[in-house]
Amino acid sequence: MSTDYRIAVDIGGTFVDAVELDMATGAFRFEKAPTTPAAPAEGVLDAVGRLRESLSDVSMFIHGTTLGLNAVLERRGAKTGIITNDGFRDIFLVGRGNVPDAHMYDFQYQRPESLVPRRRIAGVVGRLDYKGREITPLDEDGVREAARLLVEDHAVEAIAVTYLFSFRNPAHEQRSAEIIRALYPQVRVSVSSDITREHREYERTSTTVLDAYIRPIFERYIDELRAALNTRDFKGRFAIMRSGGGAMSAQAAKTSPTQTVLSGPAGGLVGGALIAEILERPDLVTFDVGGTSLDVCLIEGTVPQVAHEAALENLPLLIPTYDIRTIGAGGGSIAAMEAGLLKVGPRSASAVPGPICYRRGGTEPTVTDAALVLGYMDPESFLGGRMTLDADGAREGIEAQIAGPLGLDATQAAARIYDVMVAKNIGAVRQLTVERGRDPADFSLLAFGGAGPLIAPLVAREMGLAECIVPLLPSGFSAWGMLGADIVDDFAQTDLTVLGQGDLSSVADKFKAMEAEAAASLEAQGVGAGDALMERQLELRYLGQEHALTLTVGATLDEADLTARFADAHRALYGHAMESPVQVLTTRVRGIGRTRKPTMVKADAPATPPAMSAPKAMRPAYCFARREMVDFAVYEREALPAFAAFHGPALVDEGTSVTVIHSDQAVEVNAYGHLVITQEGDAA
Repeated sequence: MSTDYRIAVDIGGTFVDAVELDMATGAFRFEKAPTTPAAPAEGVLDAVGRLRESLSDVSMFIHGTTLGLNAVLERRGAKTGIITNDGFRDIFLVGRGNVPDAHMYDFQYQRPESLVPRRRIAGVVGRLDYKGREITPLDEDGVREAARLLVEDHAVEAIAVTYLFSFRNPAHEQRSAEIIRALYPQVRVSVSSDITREHREYERTSTTVLDAYIRPIFERYIDELRAALNTRDFKGRFAIMRSGGGAMSAQAAKTSPTQTVLSGPAGGLVGGALIAEILERPDLVTFDVGGTSLDVCLIEGTVPQVAHEAALENLPLLIPTYDIRTIGAGGGSIAAMEAGLLKVGPRSASAVPGPICYRRGGTEPTVTDAALVLGYMDPESFLGGRMTLDADGAREGIEAQIAGPLGLDATQAAARIYDVMVAKNIGAVRQLTVERGRDPADFSLLAFGGAGPLIAPLVAREMGLAECIVPLLPSGFSAWGMLGADIVDDFAQTDLTVLGQGDLSSVADKFKAMEAEAAASLEAQGVGAGDALMERQLELRYLGQEHALTLTVGATLDEADLTARFADAHRALYGHAMESPVQVLTTRVRGIGRTRKPTMVKADAPATPPAMSAPKAMRPAYCFARREMVDFAVYEREALPAFAAFHGPALVDEGTSVTVIHSDQAVEVNAYGHLVITQEGDAA
C-alpha cells in the first residue's frame, strides 16, 4: 500500500478545491467545499476532510491562497506604519501620480484611501547616495522616537522600513530594524532590502508596505492551519504556492507573504506547463474561469510567461509573477442592466450569497444562473448530487431583471449574458495574443476552472484558435497543477553596468553571491544540493530607456553576445534596434529545487476506434452555432474511453464542471483522457 500521498488545496472565490494524488500509481481524488471568507481555514479543512480524516500518509501538503490579496482588497490587513528618510514621507502617498487605465477618462475619479495615512509615516535623519555611500549618518535616536510614535501613539501592528538607495547598501535599514525589534518585539517589521533589492523608491516602498500590511494576518493563518493539520497527524512538508510559479515552505512564506498574493492562478500555470510538455503542445493559452474571475496567460515553448512586477489594487509589487491577465468575469459574475445596457461583472456574487440558484440568499442573476437556464447544467447532479440548484429561481431572476428590460424571454436573455461574457473573455485573450503580434490560430486553448469548459469552446470558436483542450479534472486543475510545483526562490539586484564601459566581473560576482543565497534558501526548505538548479537572467535596456528585456544567460558572460542577443530581442518585439549603449539593469537568479511530477496514465491506441456508448440522456440546451434550443447528448466524463470521438451538440458532465460542445464542433478523447475540441471542418 502506498504511503506517499500529496494533497493540494486551492481557495477560489466560491469553492475550495482539494486534490489527493497517489505518487506511486498516479491515481487522484478530488473534492470541493464552499469557500468560507470569514474563516478561510475552515473551508480548507472541510475540503481536506472530504478526502481523508488522517493525514499521516501525506508527504506534502501544498496550498494556494488568496488571503493576502483579499486582505488588501477588503482593507482588513494589519494597522501599518512607515519609517523612511526625513523629507521623503510622501513617497508612498504621491506614488507616480498616474490614473489607472480603467479610469483614464473619469474626471471624477478619486484615489482609494491609502493603506497608510500620513500621520502613520515618520521620517528619520540618515542618507545614502545613489551608490550606497553614507552621506548622513543614521539618527538612531530618531529611529527610536519614530518607532515610539507609531507603536505607542498610533498602535500599529506592523512597520515598513524603507530608505533611499537601500538596494545598494542595506546598513541603515538593517540597523533600524534591530532597534525597532529590540524596543517592540511584538511588532512585525518589514525591511525593503530584505524583500526586494531593486531600484525605484516608490515601487520598493509599496512592496514593503504591502508586506507589512498582510504579514500579521498571514502568519496567524499559516500557524492556525498548520496546527489544524497537525491534529490530523500530518508530518509531511507544508508548502505555499508562489505568485511566480513554484512553491516555498510555509515557514519561508511567513517571512515573505507578498510572494503569495497572486498564487491562486499559479497552480494552473504549473499544470498548464506540464500539459504543454506531455501533449507536445508547446504554445497554449491558459483559460481559467472560476467563480469570480477569468485568468489568462500565454505558455510559449512550454514555459509560462513571467513578469517581474505586478499590481495589487493599483499598488505596484516588485515580485516575480506569471504574466496573467485577470478580469472580473467568472461563474459568479453578476449580470445587470446599467443605463439600458447589459453588463456582466466585475461584481461577483462570490460564495456568499452566491448565484440565485445556490439558494443562499443571492438575488441577482449570474453567469451560473444563465448556464442553468440555457440547459447546460443538471440541477439535480451539481457537485455530484450534494447540492441541488434552483432552476426556477434562476429563470425568474433573469426574467425579472434582464429579460423584461430587454424585451426578451428568459432563454434569449441568458444567451445575451453569455454573449457579453464571451466578448469580455475574448478581449482578455486578445491582449496576450493579437495585441502582442501573436496569431491566435497558433495556440491551443487550455480550459479549466469550474466555469472554463462551459465557455472556452465558444471563445476558441470565435477567435479561431487551433483547438480547445479540457483536461481531466478541470474544476480542480489548479490544485492538481500545484502537485507538480518545484521549490523555488528568486533573488534580484539592480546593477546599472553599461556594456562596453567596463568589465562584467561585478555582474558575475552578483550572480555568484545570489546563487549562494539561493542555495542556502533551498537547503533551509529541505532541498538537497543534488536537486538544486540555478537559472541566471539579465534585464537589459538601451541606456536612457525605462523598460527592459530579459535574457537567460549561462555561466560565461560575453558583452558582444549580450549586445547582439538584446538587439535581436528588441527588434523582434519593437521592430527595430538602436545604436545606443546597452545597460544591465538587473541581475536575477532563480533557485529551483526539483520535485517529482505527477504522472499521467497514457492509454495505448486501439486497433480500431472504440465504440461510443449511448449518451446517458438527451437534454434540451442552447446551441450558439444555431442560436436556438436543440437536443444535446449528455455523456459522463468518466464513461468516455480514450480515443473516443463524437460530434456536438453534446454535454460532458463530470459533477463539478460541464463541457459544452456546440453543433459545429467535434471532440476526441486523447490518450490521456483529455477532451480535444475542434471546429467541425478541422475535426479530421
